[in-house]
Amino acid sequence: MTDVVLCSIGDRIATLTLNRPEKLNAINYAMADALLAALDRLEADDRVGAVILTGAGERAFSAGGDIPEFADSIAEGPDRAVRDFVRRGQAMTARLEAFEKPVIAVVNGLAYGGGCEITEAVPLAIASDRAQFAKPEVCLAMPPTFGGTQRLPRQAGRKRALELLLTGDPFSAERALQLGLVNAVVAHETLMAEARALADRILRHAPGAVAAILRAVTRGLNMSIAEGLQLEGQEFARLVPSHDLPEGLAAWIGRRPAVYTGGHFS
Repeated sequence: MTDVVLCSIGDRIATLTLNRPEKLNAINYAMADALLAALDRLEADDRVGAVILTGAGERAFSAGGDIPEFADSIAEGPDRAVRDFVRRGQAMTARLEAFEKPVIAVVNGLAYGGGCEITEAVPLAIASDRAQFAKPEVCLAMPPTFGGTQRLPRQAGRKRALELLLTGDPFSAERALQLGLVNAVVAHETLMAEARALADRILRHAPGAVAAILRAVTRGLNMSIAEGLQLEGQEFARLVPSHDLPEGLAAWIGRRPAVYTGGHFS
């Protein structure tokens, strides 16, 4: 059976590929579970400093959840549907959101439903100029269930998010850029190169500092400013006894490249 999530590692970057191109990379239960397992492995792998997440084929990043499979769970009642579909999907997007290494979504085509929710959850995203987004769950008589009713309003604003959530209308990569769902829109042919270049710009820095920034921002968004500032201080304090913070300061003062414990250079 073909692996539903492919993984390759090179130059400190892991590339995860949602691999059901014949189904527009629809996220079935096996794919969600495989993605979670891959993230667990990569988080503990010292060879990896950043993750790129994309879709197989030329048509789609992911067209969303696997509706026929979900329909079977619906037929078993709400408890089964919530357990199989909602909790699994929310665990997947929450894991991507809180991952302590930067994850860059490379949106190479359709990003509908769950594919859009993955884009909302990851810290960084680059879209092809051919990419198209949508929140079509309302067309199925349901709300988004992988976090789309919560993350999109936080990123795009309540009214703009509700227009997309309540109409289900598709929107362009440029619109996604305006809404803050992606960091850049680039020519399709340069998409992966642009993503790797972004990863490289991050990987030159100390891995502990990168992880601290990711934790502080992700957790701080759901805190008051006072709580967030306290968290920021805690993340800094964790780095004080490390090798990398004194090394970064010494390198800056000495006007030389820093050599970090993770093999990163600045």
